[in-house]
Amino acid sequence: MDYSPYPERYSAISFNRCGKSGVMLSPLSLGFWHNFGDYNARDNALAMVQTAFDHGITHFDLANNYGPPPGSAEECMGWILHRSLLPYRDELFISTKAGHFMWPGPYGDGGSRKNLLASLDQSLKRLRLDYVDLFYIHRYDPETPVEETASALAHAVHSGKALYVGISKFPQEAARAIYRILSDMHIHVLAHQFRYNIWVRQAEQDQIPSLREMGLGGIAFSPLAQGMLSDKYLHGIPVDSRAAGPSCFLKREHVEEKSHQIQQLDVLAHERGQTLAQMALSWVLRRPEITTCLIGASRPQQIIDCLPALQHISWSQEELDKIDHIVGIRAPFS
Repeated sequence: MDYSPYPERYSAISFNRCGKSGVMLSPLSLGFWHNFGDYNARDNALAMVQTAFDHGITHFDLANNYGPPPGSAEECMGWILHRSLLPYRDELFISTKAGHFMWPGPYGDGGSRKNLLASLDQSLKRLRLDYVDLFYIHRYDPETPVEETASALAHAVHSGKALYVGISKFPQEAARAIYRILSDMHIHVLAHQFRYNIWVRQAEQDQIPSLREMGLGGIAFSPLAQGMLSDKYLHGIPVDSRAAGPSCFLKREHVEEKSHQIQQLDVLAHERGQTLAQMALSWVLRRPEITTCLIGASRPQQIIDCLPALQHISWSQEELDKIDHIVGIRAPFS
């Protein structure tokens, strides 16, 4: 009987190499920032993870403070693994992070060795795993020497509790500094995670230029601007949407301010034969430095609806110029 290393679930996915490493990641990855906490139905969370995996998405991105409450997204993933996906552990790429506030007192926040290594141990207990594939420092902490943060990340690898390490939201010079220190310790920084979408372009000046130089993969979060670059807000603000609720991350006024641009971007998306969400993902993935986009979802169908974005990531200069004009960027970043 012929053996294929790529079962049918991988047929729609062409994997991307993560920087200068042996790691290949699915161009879409499922993020656990929202909708996997204690206030969300676990059966729906299970269905979303199974749907993602069944369609070739192998990378699942978590952090110690995801929920709410903090820690509950990791607990949910631990439950999902033992309920369904643990036999496929070696086909999964699971990342988590530490560095934002997690528990009271002086040791539950920041980039100290004390916080990072305690956080990693707690994350592994919640995930019910012996190791994670990728452990990030979740933010740059200017109060902690970068050498101390680097030593904690190196220890995570040397202890076998993380296969790779990464950085998240680091300014360019701090990224270069921690990369040099870890390289001297023979620890390869696998990836840099940052916010990047049609509206938020700062990464084009800050993080993206150094990715190729350092051999890091680019991991883009919020490619759909928390749902604003989808059909959710095309006809107003639904009562059950994030913008209609108490979220501190997406306010009603944010959506109202962008409403006209959302309509114009949707027209361009249809001219390209895509939905607005598919076009937004294609726009991010057009850059060779971006290994994968982290997508969020509240139901399985939203994951399936994103997949066609991978079939059309080519762009004409005219289309790119149209997007810049719509969002008011007169001198596009290089």
